[in-house]
Amino acid sequence: MNILAAESANPLLPPVGEIIVGLITFAILAFVVIKFVVPSFEKAFVARREAIEGGLERAEAMQAEAKAALEQYRAQLAEARGEAAQIRDAARAEGQQILEELRTQAQEESARIVARGEEQLAAQRQQIVHELRGQIGTLAVDLAGRVVGESLADDARRSGTVDRFLAELDGMAASGDGRGAVAESNR
Repeated sequence: MNILAAESANPLLPPVGEIIVGLITFAILAFVVIKFVVPSFEKAFVARREAIEGGLERAEAMQAEAKAALEQYRAQLAEARGEAAQIRDAARAEGQQILEELRTQAQEESARIVARGEEQLAAQRQQIVHELRGQIGTLAVDLAGRVVGESLADDARRSGTVDRFLAELDGMAASGDGRGAVAESNR
């Protein structure tokens, strides 16, 4: 009968006492897991989610900051290029102005040098003319003394003769026929 009784019980089903003990143990285990383990898992998941979200937010903030820094760099670069162009243009303009001033100064200096040279030439010419007149006067007096045969050593007589002779020379030079008149006066 044992065999029949054993046959009547299902071998797959455990006894009812074991099922009750297993259910109580499972309930205690489930209570401990729900009360202690699940909250710590939740805390870990929340912390991990916050870390990931914070990392994403920080990454987005850093990316926005990098974009702002790049834009600022580009703006500063454009500003620096503009300032460099202005400085270059100002330097060119200043260079042109300096060249013009130097040209003007050189032209003024050249004109001044030429004018001074002309003044010196005119002064030298006047001095040479004055010296030549004196020498011509002396030679004329000596020549006239030889031609006349009398000495014109007297200063008053000599200066009158020299003055007349120079006046005649000036008159001949003014008429433009200085050679013929000098030649006639020498005869």
